[in-house]
Amino acid sequence: MDLKFKRLDPRVGNEWPIPETGTLGSAGVDLRACLNDAVTLAPGETLLIGTGIAIYIEDPGLCAMILPRSGLGHRGLVLGNLVGLIDSDYQGELKISIWNRAAESQIVEPGERIAQMIITPVIQPNFIEVDDFNASGRGEGGFGHTGTH
Repeated sequence: MDLKFKRLDPRVGNEWPIPETGTLGSAGVDLRACLNDAVTLAPGETLLIGTGIAIYIEDPGLCAMILPRSGLGHRGLVLGNLVGLIDSDYQGELKISIWNRAAESQIVEPGERIAQMIITPVIQPNFIEVDDFNASGRGEGGFGHTGTH
């Protein structure tokens, strides 16, 4: 699929690659930290970091999801909002909320891959009010309904 993007920082495509899949089987594209200098995040600290690009999906049947990178998550750096949702009509800079959940400070370098983005289908529901539902085997059983083992 073609995805329109705007280069907001001249380092994108020059010092750092334009986002692309790493392999034919890759679901996501890496997003990089558009920073002038390295930043240190103390334990528990969050920081909003720009990516230097904006995208425009256009199709309301699609959205982008921003996900953490597994290597950074193992190190303790995850997304501050856990998952980011980019609507099809958003045209601003992609920004990543990074949260250091580790016990020690973490450094983020300029151009470092800090998140990944996937494009996924969207089904927009049309809510229809009813007085009752047809009975299901689960009913209103919620958290822990099926047990722990």
